[in-house]
Amino acid sequence: MRKGVNSSKEQVIEASNVEHRVIIPLHIPFEEAYYKDAFSIFEMCLNSILNTSIYKLKITVISDGSCDNVNNKLYKLYQNNKINELIIEKDNIGKINAILKGLRTVNEQFVTITDADILFLNDWDKSVFEIFSTYKKAAVVSPIPVFRKQLSYTANIWLDYLFSKKMKFRAVKNPIALEKFANSLGWPFLRDKYKDVIMTLKQDNVIAVVSAAHCVATYKTEYLKNIPKTNTIYKLGGNTEGEYLDKPPYMLDGYRLSTYDNYAYHMGNLKEDWLTDSFNSIKIVNEKTTLPIIEKTSPKKKPLKLMAMKLLLNSFKTRKVYDFFLKNKGLTKEKLKGFR
Repeated sequence: MRKGVNSSKEQVIEASNVEHRVIIPLHIPFEEAYYKDAFSIFEMCLNSILNTSIYKLKITVISDGSCDNVNNKLYKLYQNNKINELIIEKDNIGKINAILKGLRTVNEQFVTITDADILFLNDWDKSVFEIFSTYKKAAVVSPIPVFRKQLSYTANIWLDYLFSKKMKFRAVKNPIALEKFANSLGWPFLRDKYKDVIMTLKQDNVIAVVSAAHCVATYKTEYLKNIPKTNTIYKLGGNTEGEYLDKPPYMLDGYRLSTYDNYAYHMGNLKEDWLTDSFNSIKIVNEKTTLPIIEKTSPKKKPLKLMAMKLLLNSFKTRKVYDFFLKNKGLTKEKLKGFR
């Protein structure tokens, strides 16, 4: 039976002034061997977001088949208001499916999707949203620029700036950070030819790198409205990030960009001394402000442009054509050797 009136009945949900949500999928099935430092690294990630962000945000953590001890520690973080939303999935459903648990109900204008092993640095969100404010078609912006991604879901950018001087190769702003990113992936070193130049755009004195990393990026949620309605069959890899996070903005003519300087580190699964030093050097931002007003758009598919993008990419498969445009964008003959 029911007695009395539910106090929530007919009440209007209060509007929030927070327009940015961060989603972190977390999979720690046990806390030894490969995962020995995993929770400690996740805490560094979480605290670095909270300590460095200048804009108000909300944080969603999805525990994807993590062990009970990890889930208990996550609940304590939730109780201490470090996490706004905690979703615990008993089974390991896979990274993208875990992200979708939080992503499908996001109401905020922007959502940052990050791996649990990213160390955020001061000014990361300021720099990311500066790009959104400057480039009206920006759909995805990462605080980590990476090398040789200039053709990764960027044909629409190439088409718009094919003969424009606003798009060209520039010297890498932070080659040391680029090498650290390669090290975090298990590479012993990064050759100089991979950290000398990078493809960029420049508008109103704001430089953005063309394309973006998967490990952390901020999305305009309106560009994710066409994500597949069904879940992926892969726990990791396969077609997951391409189909669910890269392709939808690209098909709506959204730009995929990164900050010119590096504002985050990919930590990997080992807690190294230099990462601890970087974390300890963070200047804590206590006063958070609301996001600047960034124009909302109603992105739509452009069939003719999609066709032109496909033709452009097919033409780039011819070495002479691609080399011509690489040189046109500032790549020297010497650097062109072995660039592919």
